[in-house]
Amino acid sequence: MFSGIVEETASVVRLVSDKGNLHISLSCSFADQLKVDQSLSHNGVCLTVVEVNKEKKYYTVTAITETLEKSNLGLLKEGDKVNVERSMTIDKLLDGHLVQGHVDQTAKCTSVREADGSWYYSFEYDPSRGNITVEKGSVSVNGVSLTVVNSRKGGFDVAIIPFTWEVTNFHCIKEGTVVNLEFDVIGKYIQKIVQLQFESWMNEQKGK
Repeated sequence: MFSGIVEETASVVRLVSDKGNLHISLSCSFADQLKVDQSLSHNGVCLTVVEVNKEKKYYTVTAITETLEKSNLGLLKEGDKVNVERSMTIDKLLDGHLVQGHVDQTAKCTSVREADGSWYYSFEYDPSRGNITVEKGSVSVNGVSLTVVNSRKGGFDVAIIPFTWEVTNFHCIKEGTVVNLEFDVIGKYIQKIVQLQFESWMNEQKGK
């Protein structure tokens, strides 16, 4: 479980394909503090550390085929910046929102607009998968906990302050960039419950 408060951006130092898997090695300031089997969020994807090189300050995680198909990790290149966050601890303040590290789908950035020192980013995604946003609700974009602005079917905007722009890979996002989305888990549960109740009601009506 994560909060969506990115600690820093890690640099991709090596990519190794292994059948359907992709081994991703990344360098960051706390790489020598990590241990094998530890979970970290990478652009919002929860991955397990499989190797740590404390001397060279890099670690390695493995993304399987399903992860590569549902996220933007398969598009990574050496030198790319990845948002990383270590998993929450019991005594850690929840400054963002509950983020599971399970990406629902990807979206494409359709515009970036500067607004007096801050930025507005617009994203579009495939609405046929049933995911939705709500105005002023929460959404995770590349692992960053954000508040939805201008919610609409298949799209939404977010406002990015200078601090977030600098410490995350939002400064690398431009029109056409593919990002990972995780929709609010509470909203997903409510949506599923309502759907099941509606289906049950429809079946009852058919039986009358």
